[in-house]
Amino acid sequence: MAPRSILTGLLGMAALVMGVGLLLVSTQEASSQSQAPAKPAAAATAQAGAPIAAVLTSAPEVPPPLTRRDPAKVVVHLEVREVNLPISDGVEYTFWTFGGQVPGKFIRVRQGDTVEFHLQNHPDSKMPHNIDLHAVTGPGGGATSSFTAPGHESQFTFKALNPGLYVYHCATAPVGMHIANGMYGLILVEPPQGLSKVDREFYVMQGDFYTVGQYREKGMQPFDMQKAIDERATYVLFNGSEGALVGDKALKAKVGERIRMFVGNGGPNLVSSFHVIGEIFDRVYYEGGSRYQENVQTTLIPAGGSAIVEFKAEVPGTYIIVDHSIFRTFNKGALGMLKVDGPENRLVYSGKEVDVDYISEKAGPQSTAIASAASAAEKGTLDIKMQIAAGESLFKGTCSVCHQPHGNGLPNVFPPLAKSDFLMANKQRSIEGVLKGLTGPVTVNGKQFNSVMPPMSQLRDDEIANILTYVRNAWGNQGDQVSTAEVTATRSKIKLPPGAAH
Repeated sequence: MAPRSILTGLLGMAALVMGVGLLLVSTQEASSQSQAPAKPAAAATAQAGAPIAAVLTSAPEVPPPLTRRDPAKVVVHLEVREVNLPISDGVEYTFWTFGGQVPGKFIRVRQGDTVEFHLQNHPDSKMPHNIDLHAVTGPGGGATSSFTAPGHESQFTFKALNPGLYVYHCATAPVGMHIANGMYGLILVEPPQGLSKVDREFYVMQGDFYTVGQYREKGMQPFDMQKAIDERATYVLFNGSEGALVGDKALKAKVGERIRMFVGNGGPNLVSSFHVIGEIFDRVYYEGGSRYQENVQTTLIPAGGSAIVEFKAEVPGTYIIVDHSIFRTFNKGALGMLKVDGPENRLVYSGKEVDVDYISEKAGPQSTAIASAASAAEKGTLDIKMQIAAGESLFKGTCSVCHQPHGNGLPNVFPPLAKSDFLMANKQRSIEGVLKGLTGPVTVNGKQFNSVMPPMSQLRDDEIANILTYVRNAWGNQGDQVSTAEVTATRSKIKLPPGAAH
């Protein structure tokens, strides 16, 4: 064959091979496209359809789990309101809120959702506000797009790219002040497959508050900027008030149920050591992320962070929710309750429940006696009956562990207050004893006791007056009132020992 013919033949074969190759590639692409999953198409359809209005809930409620598996356009409307609410019994505070209470509304969306966010600032507000959502990928987490004056509304859109539990908060200067006044909440971005099924979900968020008056000082309390800068919290609270998760407002569940808590920490300053007394967390999604740790006793939640904790209620009873930086629990208010009803399981736990061991005066429904006494004192109508009622409630949370609920003390350890000759002989000495404490031997009703009573000078003067009035008129004692003025005068004259609350 001639060279030219050979060349022509080779070129023909190459063209044939190339044509076959192109045909195969084309066939494979067509096959691949025909076998592609329908999910992206469904996702596009969902987002192209009618927008979905987000279901928002107030703590401790959580919006229902999402059943859809495709992303959608979700519209969120959230209003900023500046409101006066109780922070403790008889104590009012001006909270700045997302939705009218602390923490702000719980927001639940799905990974891949496009969120159209509307932030309204109520016309009665005194301050401009904005929102920084940690779930947002973009400048300021939305803060740069949402600065909103009173009576106005702002709108921006973001894509929920990452699953997890995220904090949102106000980021208007001074940022710390806005957060310290209660401007924070949680947004959950569920993964496409959703979360595992549980029986109950709860929304709990911790925050630290800074008031001019001391802990539980009655009346309207303004914000104290210097305390906030110095990180000297007056209150550390769950869900915005000392009574938010106590008594009739306690979280409720049944034996055998699986419980999930979405827990956040608004800060602005303090790290939370979150713990449920009498439970072990089966799973903790630490820092609100995708990975979990198992069999956890206490989990750290940073300011501006979160965690998801899951556990099963094995036995009935009252489970106490605390910040295990424990003075915050018993002296600043970080205490809640989970009440579990159902049959006992003595193979797991056999014992009696005594709430007073941990939660003192909060063991029952939130007492109104303390607030009533404070209100009456302001009006000049306080009488001995009101003082006794308030003092009884305070005694349970301050003195009853040592001196016992009926004032009998503990033999050879703590002297009795019931029919106590030592107590009733000298009212001034009893006031000083509470303020300064007592150390060394004392003789009560003919018996000697040698123990230590620490100074209780962290109590306010009206609280000491009410407690002593109750004690001096209970269990067979008969005495006159102890007035706030008497306690104040005594405090001004004595020198408190080192380590006392000055």
